[in-house]
Amino acid sequence: MASKYTQEQLNSLDRETLTRLFLSQQEQLENIDHTLQLVLEQMADLKRHRFGRSSEKHETEGQVSFMEVDGKIVFFNESEAVAAEESTEEPEDVSRTRPKKKQGKREEDLEGIPVVVVEHSMTDEELEDKFGKDGFKQLPDEVYRRYSFTPAKIEVEEHHVKVYAGKETEEVVKAPHPQTLLRGSLVSPSLEAAIMNAKYVNAVPLYRQEQEFQRMGVPISRQTMANWVIAAYQRWFSEFFQLLRRELLANSILHADETTLMVLREPGRKSFMCGSTVPLEILSGQLCCTTTSPAGLESAPAISCPDSQGYCTQTATRLTTASCPRK
Repeated sequence: MASKYTQEQLNSLDRETLTRLFLSQQEQLENIDHTLQLVLEQMADLKRHRFGRSSEKHETEGQVSFMEVDGKIVFFNESEAVAAEESTEEPEDVSRTRPKKKQGKREEDLEGIPVVVVEHSMTDEELEDKFGKDGFKQLPDEVYRRYSFTPAKIEVEEHHVKVYAGKETEEVVKAPHPQTLLRGSLVSPSLEAAIMNAKYVNAVPLYRQEQEFQRMGVPISRQTMANWVIAAYQRWFSEFFQLLRRELLANSILHADETTLMVLREPGRKSFMCGSTVPLEILSGQLCCTTTSPAGLESAPAISCPDSQGYCTQTATRLTTASCPRK
């Protein structure tokens, strides 16, 4: 911080000291002025990014955009404007034609969507009042189309399975009925699919789905939905996951990477999600398998390569590369 002198102290200083003091103050003012100019330029640039147009094209070609900062002109597009002035090449005349609207696009968009016909007509009494008796004829209908959206609704399916028993034998037979998704649970395949689609496709967290169900008058908690997802994976999807993993490891080269994540908010503990993919040169579509494990070098996720000599290059916190060449 610069020293502050009183008038008496300045009067007591000699000429050489005053000169040095003045030059020092002048240098400090120049540095402050330079810093202020940079700050103003940054503020102007931030305002342009936040409130300005997203396009960098100016309304007038070759026009220089500038502002005055502390008596000096600060250019923002000086290079572009000067380059345009000094350029001797003549730009080619490019004819811009408006693209024609694709014919039949509406019919193509509506193809495959069920159509519900809603008829609007007038009664015979209304037509007689308008045209007189037998004074009208019917013309072709005016047809227009609109998208109709039916919000999701939840109903309780109460299944009554008929049970039969023989009069002379003790044999008991039940009527054929669909197998339950999770025995003893209220979840149905359609509801489970909707929850998984919302979470893993549309990125809707379970707590937001819980709020949506509450607005519909259905008390389904996020803990219940989480248990449904885990149980459905363990019963129905675990074998499919193992099949994907076997197909993945059957390739000659794998790519793997990790992402740190929090599991159950465990204090002082990190977990990793390890994802593996097959290069596109080997497989036309991507197969991806993910697993989780606690952090640490001794427990870092590794890719097992059955019947092959595999290697994994890893650090204390990240698995960098993985390769599983066949024997």
